[in-house]
Amino acid sequence: MRRESENTNLTFINGSVSMKNYLMSAVAAGALMAFSGAAWAEIIVGVGGPVTGPNAAFGAQLQKGAEQAAKDLNEAGGINGEQIRIVIGDDVSDPKQGVSVANKFAADGVKYVVGHFNSGVSIPASEVYAENGILSFSPASTNPTYTERGLWNTFRTCGRDDQQGAVAGKYLADNFKDAKIAIIHDKTPYGQGLADETKKALNAEGVTEALYEGINPGDKDFGALVGKMKNAGVSVIYYGGLHTEAGLLMRQAKDQGLTNTFMSGDGIVSNELASIAGDAVEGTLMTFAPDPRKREDAKELIEKFRAAGVEPEGYTLYSYAALQVIAEAAKAVGDASDPQKVAEEIKKGGTYKTAIGELSFTPKGDITRPDYVLYKWAKGEDGRYTYAELDAASN
Repeated sequence: MRRESENTNLTFINGSVSMKNYLMSAVAAGALMAFSGAAWAEIIVGVGGPVTGPNAAFGAQLQKGAEQAAKDLNEAGGINGEQIRIVIGDDVSDPKQGVSVANKFAADGVKYVVGHFNSGVSIPASEVYAENGILSFSPASTNPTYTERGLWNTFRTCGRDDQQGAVAGKYLADNFKDAKIAIIHDKTPYGQGLADETKKALNAEGVTEALYEGINPGDKDFGALVGKMKNAGVSVIYYGGLHTEAGLLMRQAKDQGLTNTFMSGDGIVSNELASIAGDAVEGTLMTFAPDPRKREDAKELIEKFRAAGVEPEGYTLYSYAALQVIAEAAKAVGDASDPQKVAEEIKKGGTYKTAIGELSFTPKGDITRPDYVLYKWAKGEDGRYTYAELDAASN
C-alpha cells in the first residue's frame, strides 16, 4: 500500500535529489523518530480496587491518589525520563475478580500496581503479580498475611491489623473495662483479622467480651443481631469490617433503642459512612493513622486536590505515597523496567519523603513506624459529620 507521505520531502533538480534538502529531511526524520520513541517510553502502573460496588468510595480514594501522583511526577520529568501511564482495574472487592484484574494487568504489561484495597483481594492478587514480575504496593490492606508469606513483591504504606488491634483493644480495656462489649466482624480477612487482633489485646488486659459474632458482607438487616446484643446487655460494639455494613448496624441499633458506644477501624474511614448511619454516627470511635492532611509540608498538595474537587481523605494520600516510593526507588536503581531491583532497593531500609511523611520499610515490605491513633466522629461547624483525632474532638 502506498504511503501518502513517501518522498514528499524530496525535491528533484534536473532529475536528481537536492543534497541539501535530503540532509534536512534526514535530520527531520531522525528527530521525529527520536520524539516518537520518547513519546512511547512509558511505565504502566495499574491501580486495582473497588471502582464499583458498595466500597467504591475507597476505590475512588486509591484512584485519585495514584492519578494525581502520576500527574505530578510526569510534570517533573517522570521516572528516569519515562512517563507514567495509569490503568484502572475494578475488583469490586471480590477476590476472584481481583485475580482476573491481576491477570489482565500482567497481560497489558503493567510493571507496578497501587492496590488493592481489601486484604482479601490483595493477598491472592499479589501471588499473580509475584509470578509475573510485578511489584504490588497496597495503600490499605492491613491483614498481616499480605506481607508475611515471603513474597518479593508485597509492600504497603499503611500499618497492620496486629498494630491497629493492639491500640483498639487497649483503649477498650482502659475505658470500658466494666462494660459488656460485643465484638462483631464481617468474616473477611480484613474484618475478622482486625476483630481477632482487637479481641486478643482486650483479653490480654483481662477483659472478656460478652458476645463475638460474624455477619456477611452485603447483609442489610441486623435486627436479630441487635436483639441479641440488647438481651446480653451490650453497651459497647466493636466492629471489624467496612463502612457500608457498619453504617447500617449503627443506624439499626439506634432505631431499636440499643444505647451503645460504637468503635471500629480504618475500614470506616470515609465520609460516606455518615450518609449511611445518619445521626447514629455521632460519637463513633475509630483507629487510623495520624491524618496526613494536617501535615504542614503537605499543605500545597492538599490544596491542589481540593482545587480539583477532590477531598484527599482516607487512603488518597496513602495511594499517592505508594507511587512516590516506587518512583524514588526506581530513580535510585536507575531503571524502572525491573521491579525486582526496585523492590530490593526499597527493602534496603532507606527513607522516602512522601505525602504522608517519611517512610522506610522492613524486608517484608511493612512500614517501620506503627502509627495508629484514635478518632471520634462528630458534627462539624458546617453541620456535617466527619472524623477528627480524639484529642481534637469533643468528648
